[in-house]
Amino acid sequence: MQLRRLWLLFAQATTVGLGLLFVVSTLRPQWLGRYSVAADQPAPAAAHAAAVATAATSAATGVRQVPISDVAPRVSAIGSYSDAARLAMPAVVSVYTSKQVKRSGPSDDPLLRQFFADPSGEPQRVISLGSGVIASPDGYILTNNHVVQAGDEIAVALTDGRRVPAHLVGADPDTDLAVLKVELQNLPAITFGRSETLRVGDVVLAIGNPFDVGQTVTMGIVSALGRTNLGINTLENFIQTDAAINQGNSGGALIDSNGLLIGINTAIFSRSGGSVGIGFAIPTSIVTHVMDQIVHTGRVHHGFFGIEPYDITPELVDAMRLKRSDGVVVNGVLRNAPAGRAGMEPGDILLSINGSAVTDSRSMLNQIAQLEPGTSAAVRVLREAHEVDLSITVGERPPPPH
Repeated sequence: MQLRRLWLLFAQATTVGLGLLFVVSTLRPQWLGRYSVAADQPAPAAAHAAAVATAATSAATGVRQVPISDVAPRVSAIGSYSDAARLAMPAVVSVYTSKQVKRSGPSDDPLLRQFFADPSGEPQRVISLGSGVIASPDGYILTNNHVVQAGDEIAVALTDGRRVPAHLVGADPDTDLAVLKVELQNLPAITFGRSETLRVGDVVLAIGNPFDVGQTVTMGIVSALGRTNLGINTLENFIQTDAAINQGNSGGALIDSNGLLIGINTAIFSRSGGSVGIGFAIPTSIVTHVMDQIVHTGRVHHGFFGIEPYDITPELVDAMRLKRSDGVVVNGVLRNAPAGRAGMEPGDILLSINGSAVTDSRSMLNQIAQLEPGTSAAVRVLREAHEVDLSITVGERPPPPH
C-alpha cells in the first residue's frame, strides 16, 4: 500500500513537471536558454556596416560599391528587415516630371473657333511620378529613362522634406536608365551591392513612392535571374522579383537584406496596371557600367556588329539539316558594318563571342552591347559545317530613332 502511494505521488509530480516544462518552453523559451537561430547570425546593421567599411569609392562618380570578394552573407531575419530598410530609405527619392502640352479642344477646328471664346487653347502641365536612388553624396541620382524622357522640368523630393530641381545628365533608352544631378552636397548615398552574387530565393526589398502615397517598402524574393525576351527594353537582363512594385516605383531601389542596392526597379508584368507579383529590376552589374559612361560622356557607348540575328528553332534545324541547335543564325549583315568588314556572311551561325557561348538573339545583343567600341572581338561561326574564327573590330551602336 505504501509503495503504491509513493508511485502515485511520483507519477503526479512527473506529470505536473512535464506540464510546467511545456508551458515555459512555449511562452518563455528564453528562461530555458533557448534562442532563435537568427540570434547567431549577424544583424543587418552589423553586416551592412562591415560591407560599407570595405566598400571602394569610384573617384570618377563617387559611387561606393563593395568588392566582389568581400560581399557579406545574406541576412535571414525572422522578425524584421527594418535595419536594412532604415539604412537604404534616406537614399531613395521621388522624381516628379512635368511637361507643358497644348489642350486639345474645339479651338483646333477652325470651323468651330467662332463659337468659342477661347480660340487659342490654353496650355496645361502634365505631371508624372517616379522614384530615384541617390548614387553619390555630390548629387548624382539614378532613375529610369521612361520616368524622365517626356518631361521638360524635373524635380526631386528628398526624404527630409526638401524639394529641389534636377537636370538630366544623360540617358540610355536601350537599358532604360537615366542619371540626374541636383546641386546639393553630402547627400545620403546608397551603397551598391553585387547583383552577380544574387541567388534565386534571396530576400529583397523594393523601395519607392507608389501612386504618390509616400515612401513605401515591400518585401519579396528573387524569383528569377537573367530574364530576357520580355520586349521591355532593347537590352534586357532583368532580376525578377515578387516584391510589390506599382506605378511610381519605377526608378526606385531594389535592395538585399543588408540594405545594399542590387537593382533599379523598372517594370511590372500586369494586365490590370497593379502589382501581380511579377516585377523586374535592372541589376547593378549593368547600372554601374551605364552610369559611369553617362557621367563621363553624357551617353552610353554600346558595342555593335551590324547583323540581323534569327533564333534557331526546331523547324530551322530540320530545314537546314543542322547538326547542332545552339547559336544564332545571321539572317543578314548590314553593308559596311563591322561584322561584314570582318567577313561574316548571311547564313553563318554565330556560336561564341570572346569565348562566351551564344544561346539566343537577346543574350547575343547583350553580349555585343557590353563590348567596348574600337576593341577587337574574337567570334566563332559555323559555316557550311565548318567552324570559322573571325576577328571583328567592334563598332558603336547607333542611337535609337526618336
